[in-house]
Amino acid sequence: MTLKRSPLLEEHQRLSAKLVEFAGWEMPISYPTGTLSEHEECRNACVMFDVSHLGSVLIEGEGVFEELQYAFTNDLSKISPGRAQYSHLLNQKGYVVDDVIIWWLGEHKFEVMPNASNTQRVEEALVRRGKKLTINNITEDRAVIAVQGPTSRKILSSLSVEAASVKRFHVEEIDINGLVTTVAGTGYTGEDGVEISIPKSSAPILWTALLEAGCTPAGLGARDTLRLEAGFPLHGQELGEGISPLQANMQWVVSMSKGTFFGKEALQEELDNGPSRSLRGFISESRRPLRHGQDILLNEDVIGQVTSGNYSPTLGTGIAMGFIPPEIEDGTEVRIRGKRNDSEAKVVRLPFYRSA
Repeated sequence: MTLKRSPLLEEHQRLSAKLVEFAGWEMPISYPTGTLSEHEECRNACVMFDVSHLGSVLIEGEGVFEELQYAFTNDLSKISPGRAQYSHLLNQKGYVVDDVIIWWLGEHKFEVMPNASNTQRVEEALVRRGKKLTINNITEDRAVIAVQGPTSRKILSSLSVEAASVKRFHVEEIDINGLVTTVAGTGYTGEDGVEISIPKSSAPILWTALLEAGCTPAGLGARDTLRLEAGFPLHGQELGEGISPLQANMQWVVSMSKGTFFGKEALQEELDNGPSRSLRGFISESRRPLRHGQDILLNEDVIGQVTSGNYSPTLGTGIAMGFIPPEIEDGTEVRIRGKRNDSEAKVVRLPFYRSA
């Protein structure tokens, strides 16, 4: 299989990044400084991630608002043009097909950003009712750079005060040193920051400018440990087939009062009966990383499996997420089974980390 290549691939090669296959793309997992250093840099200063593998679907037309309302779970009437919203795409069983960010760019113009492997599913969902919309997959026409960390806005302001001033979950089209960009106050790290979409021909120029301004490159390895500490779900692990927003403790993403949307009936049934399991956090008593797929035991009974786990650089201990019965209380002591050694852990409410 031929891997898709980010417009910034040569920049990563120049910086001696370790490149891996990720969702059909060749992407940097880390740079010579290492994932731990990149993680700590994001928590304390500023890093930038190439997240060009994320999908971008541009949708335009007079009926686009109504089709997005039907296709996704959240209520767009809560926001307005110039804002962004997190939402879920469900199947008829109420399970999460994908989680997306929606950028409302103009009255009848939206950009939907799905996970890399789900772009086609999102496109298909938008034409489910046969309405005439203009839908363009622009994923390979642009790059997306996520600038994250407590000093990210200060560093970005040296290039553009306007870009650095974009508020959380707002989105604006901004000229950065002559480069046309779309800047959104979104991210996946638990820190303040923005994500910048830029035409692929201009992407290396912006990447270099951010590098020279003092922003440290970081790979997808650090992005994963950061999102785990922040308690953010990952599609294919905490979200996906067999998992509803209610089980993932994300009822806030679902607006049952907005009218009909795809998968609503199944969610209503689950609401009436109560979800059979609940996504929770687990903090180990040792530095040993917890890993995906490990059994979670209570009194020698398997009560669930780890969906995401790793070593937490911020907490200095192993952490994990996983689904367990909802009646199990926070603070309950459990055991997580490893190949050689088990880890003693406690059930906690997510997230593990919140920025100051």
